[in-house]
Amino acid sequence: MKVAELAKSLGTTADTVRYYSRLELLKPAKSVNGYKSYSNKEVSRLKFILSARNLGFSVADIKEIINESEDGKSACPLVRSLIKERLEETEKQFQAMLALRGKMSSALSRWEEMEDKAPTANMVCHLIENFEQIKKA
Repeated sequence: MKVAELAKSLGTTADTVRYYSRLELLKPAKSVNGYKSYSNKEVSRLKFILSARNLGFSVADIKEIINESEDGKSACPLVRSLIKERLEETEKQFQAMLALRGKMSSALSRWEEMEDKAPTANMVCHLIENFEQIKKA
């Protein structure tokens, strides 16, 4: 299977296929005319990569998981451990986004009541520059 065919069959782009090939996560065979050909094993490997990325695993995680598997070991304990780490990271990011959402909401409600001001030599936009001061007051 060629790059474009593989990409189309899995609903991704040829650039994505090439990217994972450059990282050597996919190892296509090269024909005499220079075209890369992907075996069924590589198709399965790309399905795995895309699924792992969809679950939030990093490329480094995926390499580690694949290496574990290629060493003949079950990658499942590693996968469980990594997904726990990713879940904790995601929870922290989610909480940070909730806090940011709160700040943005607060800013919007305060700014709707404030007048517009022209910039000065010391001020670009008083709404942003005074936000933390207003919040603390």
